[in-house]
Order: sequence, then C-alpha cells, then structure tokens
Amino acid sequence: MRMRCFSCIKPNRNDIKIDTEHAPRSSSRCSYGSSGTQNARFNVNEHGKNQSPEDGARSFTFRELAAATRNFREVNLIGEGGFGRVYKGRLETGELVAVKQLNQDGLQGDQEFIVEVLMLSLLHHSNLVTLTGYCTSGDQRLLVYEYMPMGSLEDHLFDLEPGKEPLSWSTRIKIAVGAARGLEYLHCKADPPVIYRDLKSANILLDNDFQPKLSDFGIAKLGPVGENTHVSTRVMGTYGYCAPEYAMSGKLTLKSDIYSFGVVLLELITGRKAIDRSKKPGEQNLAAWVS
Repeated sequence: MRMRCFSCIKPNRNDIKIDTEHAPRSSSRCSYGSSGTQNARFNVNEHGKNQSPEDGARSFTFRELAAATRNFREVNLIGEGGFGRVYKGRLETGELVAVKQLNQDGLQGDQEFIVEVLMLSLLHHSNLVTLTGYCTSGDQRLLVYEYMPMGSLEDHLFDLEPGKEPLSWSTRIKIAVGAARGLEYLHCKADPPVIYRDLKSANILLDNDFQPKLSDFGIAKLGPVGENTHVSTRVMGTYGYCAPEYAMSGKLTLKSDIYSFGVVLLELITGRKAIDRSKKPGEQNLAAWVS
C-alpha cells in the first residue's frame, strides 16, 4: 500500500509539452513544481560526462503507441500498478518497449508523470531504466521504456509458480550490487542528489542477464544541499519499505533510501515479503520481525 498525498484540485489535462530535448545538458534547468525539484541541474552521467541532446526522451503520438501494442490488447499486458497498465510493444523501428498507460482514476497524476519524464531524461546510468519516450495526446498519459524481459525482482522472489527455480545466491548478490550502484549514482553522482523514495523489489527490473535497473521515479525528490540535513515533505512511499523516522516526521534524507534498500536486502536473503498479511502477528512486517 502506498502512502500518497495529492491536491484536491487537478491540473488541466490538455496536451502537455515536455521539453526534454536539451534537458540532459549541464546548463539546462527544469521546474518540477510541487514535488520539490525546482530548478534542477544534473551535470553528469554515470561516467562523469554530459549527455547529448539526442539522449532525451521522444514524444510519441497515441496512434503510434496503439499500433505498437496492437491497440493495447490483453495478450500484450505484462503488468499493472499504481500508475496503470503496462503493455509490451514493438515500435516501427522493431525496438521492443514497455508502454505504461496512466489510469485516469488511479493514484498517480500529471505531476508524477512530469517528474518521471524529466528525471529519466536527465539521469543516465546502467542501473536506471531507460525512458524511450512519452505521450501526452489529449487526456492520454503514457510512458515508454526499454523492455525488461525478466520482469521485476518481485516476480522472482515471491509466489513462484510450481517448478520455477528460485534465484541463486550469486544472482541475488548481483541484483543487490546493481541496485546499490544505481542508488549510489542518484545520491553521489547526480548534482543535486536525488532521493528515490520508492525503492522496492517491484521497482527493480531485470534484463536477460538479471542485471537490475531502478524504475518508477514519479515520487523522486531532490535531496538536501549545502548545510541542510533534510528535506521536509509530505510522506510518500510504500508501506513496509518506508523509513520509520521519515514516516513519523516528514523529514526526508538520503538515509530514507538506505532503509528501503535494507528491506530489499532482507527480502533477497529471506525470500519473505516486506509486508505479508498471511503471516501471524509479529511476523507480518519483515523489518520488525528480524530486528
């Protein structure tokens, strides 16, 4: 369950123009509004180099994405979450992609959509999912990502189908190290630092070699700079992964992500969910159970 706060007044859902063409340049600035990412400046990619404008996300038409997903047929449905449904698609170029379509009656809205587009247009690392593009035709809000064939870490940890082999220890370590590198990039390489705020097994996607990539940046927030020790914000995240001190105080720090990473490590080690209501009282919250 996600803890989310939203304004009762929704923005006008006319076509939104998101300028990502020049976003990756070190001199570019972009306003992220109430998510606390105003005047964001990201200077480097994972190798310490500025990105070129061509690395920005592409604007798709709804017709293009409908064609890519065969009119969003159920057979192409590969997932569903707070944002909406995710479909496997193939672009005219032959590239396989994952197309995430906003559920207009869901929890997430335009603000999170814009934050995700801008964040992933500015941040580039081998352990972050690549945003191919987006669509803002009329009321439609869609995100287009690189296709991750092995799904999420959650798919390989819990409720395994009969006969499906659990992840080996070496693979679990590989996933943990890759996720940690993605988090290190957000905290130490991005300028200013980025607090992910929603690190969990469902948001760690896997390629064919089980290399992990962090996804879903809709509630990410710029971290404290200078002498500031924290960012004060409304509490948002996923129950079971959210740091207790942040949940109680609303004071967000980089350590909030570290706590969430610790919960993911516990899931990798124990094979148990962060929150499991099927367990007896005292064992339902994984972090509390192991402490």
